[in-house]
Amino acid sequence: MDFKKLAAQYKSELLDSVLPFWLEKSQDKEFGGYFTCLDRDGSVFDTDKFVWLQGREVWMFAMLYNKVEKKQEWLDCAIQGGEFLKKYAHDGNYDFYFSVTREGKPIIQPYNIFSNTFACMAFAQLAEATGSEEYKEIALKTFQRILDRRNDPKGRWEKSYPGTRPMKGFALPMIICNMALEVEHILEDKSMLDQTIDECLSEILNVFYHPELGVMLENVSPDGTPIDCFEGREINPGHDLEALWFMMNLGIRRNDKALIDKCVEIALSVVEFGWDKEYGGIFYFKDIKGAPMQKLEWDQKLWWVHLESAICFIKGYQLTGNEKCLEWFQKIHDYMWAHFKDAEYPEWYGYLNRRGEVLLTLKGGKWKGCFHVPRGLYQIWQILETL
Repeated sequence: MDFKKLAAQYKSELLDSVLPFWLEKSQDKEFGGYFTCLDRDGSVFDTDKFVWLQGREVWMFAMLYNKVEKKQEWLDCAIQGGEFLKKYAHDGNYDFYFSVTREGKPIIQPYNIFSNTFACMAFAQLAEATGSEEYKEIALKTFQRILDRRNDPKGRWEKSYPGTRPMKGFALPMIICNMALEVEHILEDKSMLDQTIDECLSEILNVFYHPELGVMLENVSPDGTPIDCFEGREINPGHDLEALWFMMNLGIRRNDKALIDKCVEIALSVVEFGWDKEYGGIFYFKDIKGAPMQKLEWDQKLWWVHLESAICFIKGYQLTGNEKCLEWFQKIHDYMWAHFKDAEYPEWYGYLNRRGEVLLTLKGGKWKGCFHVPRGLYQIWQILETL
């Protein structure tokens, strides 16, 4: 494998194709913020603004400004999105709405804590890029709200009946693992950060991960006991593999080789479970018992699943030299570039059917924005340059 040539491929795709697409097509020059509902060629097909995707795009351009190049157009793009978030996207208590109109009027209540997590990451990167105390304060207040809501993330918007089947989800500790490193530079009390990381790692490895199954469950009872119901049997291989590279980063921070080795061991088990041996690619969802899935999209192949998995395996190879990681990276790389990359227009497709055929030609929508493709390209480019 020619690592230098591959690094150049990922770098060029990011800087020459994907980022210019979002810079040109997504910015709302009239009201601020970003359009994310973009068709194949970048034309806008819906103007509602989904706050977690607004936060992700602010984070993306601020992060690249901080880490790649001090390009003014990247900073300007991040600041205008941050200003939109600051003015319109939260309820005054730093709980961020799920969606707002183009002009910034709230549509959906702040039931989704991930609007908060990505706003927090956005303002932390913006604070670093600009030196703004105001952005730093917003990031810190939002971080505190996330910690306050952690054990009851939906609060009064929770639909499930209390006490009948208590259940907690894997996504939140997974995201907090990543967010903790994102906000470290603005936190004065590092002990709180270490405690948060300890709690999230313990929860992932002792509550959601089940060695006898070789995977992390997506939903478990509060003490980690598996629940034999649709949600309790659900595995999301992409979530597992994304979380595992976040945890590898925590292993680097702590100089914890055992944690990194454990992450690689779990990742190899997860991808074996999640890989479609007939058509290739990684399933979106699977049932741990092989029962029929109730999520109709279970066998789709999604952009983010493959990009996060590719990061996981190239990082695993970088940190351990495990050849199986390199083999899986090659396999996922080949699948991604053959199926998700649009040969005619910039940015990548998001949704394929099981056979790898394009289901939707859109480049952005309610769930896909300026995040997994550029972050994946950036992460993989950076790792390949070290090999």
